[in-house]
Amino acid sequence: MKTTTLGFIGGGRITRIILQALKNKAVEFESIIVFEPNTETSSELQRQFPEIKVADSPDKPAGQDLVFLAVHPPVMMEALGNIKETVTDSTVIVSLAPKITLERMASMLSKGKHVRMIPNATSIINKGYNPVSFSASISNDEKTSLLDLLKVLGKTFEVKESSLEGYAIVSAMLPTYFWFQWMKMEEIAIQTGIPEADINRIIGSTLRRSLKLFYKSNMTHEEVIDLIPVKPIGDNEEEIERILETKLLGLYEKIRPQ
Repeated sequence: MKTTTLGFIGGGRITRIILQALKNKAVEFESIIVFEPNTETSSELQRQFPEIKVADSPDKPAGQDLVFLAVHPPVMMEALGNIKETVTDSTVIVSLAPKITLERMASMLSKGKHVRMIPNATSIINKGYNPVSFSASISNDEKTSLLDLLKVLGKTFEVKESSLEGYAIVSAMLPTYFWFQWMKMEEIAIQTGIPEADINRIIGSTLRRSLKLFYKSNMTHEEVIDLIPVKPIGDNEEEIERILETKLLGLYEKIRPQ
């Protein structure tokens, strides 16, 4: 499977992430065509990536070798319906949305090779962690070819389709559970007198080393936690755990296929 042209249906955040990952590694294609109905969004995308072409309908990007469906689940079936007359048997169609299964994709599209991927924000620096599932019609050689291409985004690997929504919760969205806390720690660092120029280094280095200790030290989680005797927000841990469980499992129920 030789991919020389790319198409995107939708020009939002994840399209920008993928385009930036390609740009970082100087990966080029004969053409990259994007359909995005919001003119402000499409104009900004073309400003950031002048090499792309902006289409006025989804048919043009749907005619490329590899097509990314970068739309939200509520409009996925409509997006599939809009391109079903354009795609061919050789078109590779990669859905980036949860909830809509390969089977449902096939119910709308009788042609094309169907793929699902849960993208990750860290792909923007080529450090993503992106699980992929393939339809049964895709051969092993075709899988290998596509995975080799997608590796520009970071670690990209095949999983069972039934686990994709779990990856969305525990991987793709994971940074959002912590980023705001890191920002608050930066504010607190300033208030405690740490020089502003040192804050990113201190917090970033401590986080990286803490992750290595937690996952690479061959100690149990309990042994690692016991290394620091003072736990300033220990009284709130149960509340935080309850919020995480309620919010995240509730979201999982909304995005998993029914």
